[in-house]
Amino acid sequence: MPYLSMDPYKERTSPVNSVEEFLAYSIKLEEEAVLRFDQLADAMASVGNKEVGMLFRRLAGYSRLHLSDARARAGFRDIPTIVPGSFHWPDIESPETAAIWATDPQIGRGQALEIALDAERAGLEYYTSIVETTTDPEILMLAREFAKEESQHVAELEKWVALHAAGKPLPIDH
Repeated sequence: MPYLSMDPYKERTSPVNSVEEFLAYSIKLEEEAVLRFDQLADAMASVGNKEVGMLFRRLAGYSRLHLSDARARAGFRDIPTIVPGSFHWPDIESPETAAIWATDPQIGRGQALEIALDAERAGLEYYTSIVETTTDPEILMLAREFAKEESQHVAELEKWVALHAAGKPLPIDH
C-alpha cells in the first residue's frame, strides 16, 4: 500500500484502496485515540491531576463515539484484518494518537488542550488528504464525512483553548 506523501513535491496517492480498507483504518485510528486518551487520563489520575484527567477522559469518550460510528458503518462489510505494525500512517503512530509526553504529571490544562487539538488536527489532516487523493466515489463520500466530523472537533477544541486562555470555564466544566 502506498504511503500518503506529505511532501508537496512528490506525487500524492490515497493510502487506502477500498472502502473496507478505509473503514479498517478509521476503526484503528479511533481505537488508538481511545487507548491513548484513556492512558493519559489514567496517568493524570495517578498523580492527582484530576482536572486534566477528566479532560482526557472526556476526549476518550468522544473517540469511543467515533469508533462506534466507524464500526457501524463497517456493519455488513468484510473489513480486512490488518496486523499491528502493518498500518501505513503518515507518521509513526495513528494520526489522532495524542502525544505520549502528555503523561507528564505537571502538565497543565492548557498544554493538555493543545495536545488534544494537535491530535484532532492530525486526524482532520489525514481524512482531508484522502479526500484530496482518492478517486473512489464511495471512499470520497466517507472521507468527507469523517473530515467534517474532525473539523468540528478541531473547532470545538480551538474554542476551548481560547476560553482557557481567557480564564473562562470550559463547557465540560458544567
